This record gives sequence, C-alpha cells and structure tokens, in this order.
Amino acid sequence: MARKRAPIDLPAVDELFTSQSEREGAALEGVAEVQLALIDPFPGHPFHVKDDEEMERLAESIKENGVLVPLTVRVSGANRYELVSGHRRKRAAELAGLESVPCIVRAMTDEEATIAMVDSNLQREAILPSERAFAYSMRLEAMKRQGRRTDLTCAQVAHKSDGRRSRDILAEELGVSKDKVQRFIRLTFLSSELLALVDEGRMKMLPAVEISYLSAEEQEHLLDAIRAQEATPSHAQALKMKRYSKEGTLTAALVRSIMEEEKPNQVEQFKIPKRSIARFFKPSATKDEIESRIVRALELLEQAEARRDRQGGA
Repeated sequence: MARKRAPIDLPAVDELFTSQSEREGAALEGVAEVQLALIDPFPGHPFHVKDDEEMERLAESIKENGVLVPLTVRVSGANRYELVSGHRRKRAAELAGLESVPCIVRAMTDEEATIAMVDSNLQREAILPSERAFAYSMRLEAMKRQGRRTDLTCAQVAHKSDGRRSRDILAEELGVSKDKVQRFIRLTFLSSELLALVDEGRMKMLPAVEISYLSAEEQEHLLDAIRAQEATPSHAQALKMKRYSKEGTLTAALVRSIMEEEKPNQVEQFKIPKRSIARFFKPSATKDEIESRIVRALELLEQAEARRDRQGGA
C-alpha cells in the first residue's frame, strides 16, 4: 500500500517579496483597508519599481489571493498616507485592479520611517549599486538626525550616544565594513549618467569612487571622453584625474589625454615559458632585467641583419 504523502506548504509569491519583520509585524498589529489612491510613495524612494516578469507574477498572485502581507504606511496629512514599505506590492495591486489594500498604519518620525523603508528594501536579493548608494546615504542621514534629538527614547537609538560615529554604527547594523559604506555613499556624488554606467557594469566600483570627487563640470568632460573612447576609466586613470582635479588643473583636454592612455589590460601580452630561456640568465635575475636583456638582444640582431642587407646590396 502506497504511503500517504504529507502536504507541503509553499510560500505564496506575495510572501517572497516581503521581509520576516514585515510578516511578524502584520501578525502583531492591527490592519486597516486603505484606498490605493490615498497612498503616496516615500519621498526620495531610492529603489526602482519595475514592471518586469517578477512584477507580473506578483500581480497575478495578488489577483488570485489578494495582498497576503499588509503594506506599512504612516499618516502624512488629512486623509493621506505615506508608503513606508511595500512599493512593489502597491504597484502589483494596481496592476491587479485592486482599489484598496490592507495596511499597517504606524506613527513614525521622519527618521524612523526612513530607516524602516531602507531596512525593508535592503533585504532584496538584487539591488543596483545606485539603489544601495542612496539607501545607505538616506539611512545615515536619518541616524545622524536621530542622534541630535533628545526626545527619542527607543533602545535602538539610545546606544548612539556612546561617542561612535553614525557611519560606524550603520556599518555594524548592516553587517558590512565601514569602507564599503563609504564607497557606496561616494557614488551619490556621481552624475546620473556616470552612475548609470556603474549600474550597467560598464564602470567598476573603485574608479567610480575616485571619479565621484570630480566637480560636475569635470564629470561632464569625462563623459565626453568616455563617449569618444567608448571606454570607461581604469582605477589608475581615475586616480590621476582626481589628483589633477584637487590641484585645480583638470581641463577637458587633460581628461581626453588621460583617457587616451593605454590601459594595462589593453596592452597585448607575449609570454615565453621561463624554462625556455632560463639558461641565458642568472637565477637571481628579475623580470625587468630579463625583459631588458631580451629587448637588447633583439635590437642587436636587428642591427646585424641591417648590416648584412647593406653589404649584400653593395
């Protein structure tokens, strides 16, 4: 007799787009039905909400099952609400044709709302560098404002008075290094066009960070050079431009000149197995000494061949 299989409960698509804290909050707090037309997006929300395949699946799930995990909002005015978390669920509900959605209405300060908004979105798997950059920046500024206030009594904020910098605390709470936080926040100083190159993977993180120290005008010069060269700067080129910018001598012509320099990874390499030439060199010979001697030998060979050609033609 075949054994009866136990049913397996799989999470709905809606649950995949929420955090554990949101689901726990929904179980503990009261939920109200709020008209979608009354909910405004969070000001400066740094995370993109795209009408892609994932959004289509979420909308289809909501159409069939409704919004399983409530959105989090706060009152923003007379009969108006500000969305703290659930921007994708709100959009999916709109696509599903809903007029209202379940919401947890919380009393939150600007700083608390910003931190909650960032934390709920940083749990997503795929986050663009620009999204992370502005999210870190917004959360850091909110923490700084919290630290200056004396009327906040929550335990999470109380420990910020121990003299540590907000950036160090942010790194600790996010579980990343202080340098990583600093690098991402520097990206917010890039022009939108240059930042797009980072999101697209065309410009690496390290050169992008150095470029962020250039003025707006200098960044425009760099964009022109990138379009002309069809290449982004290397880390070494970015450092050079940053140095000239600090000196106040980084002109459009100098930017073009630096960008025209051959990058190390663009130089064609020719390798000779060391065992093939080892007998011609001392064991202590350095790479530069070996290269110099090979080049000199080839030059002498070229000169000898030129003399033979001249003698043969005489």
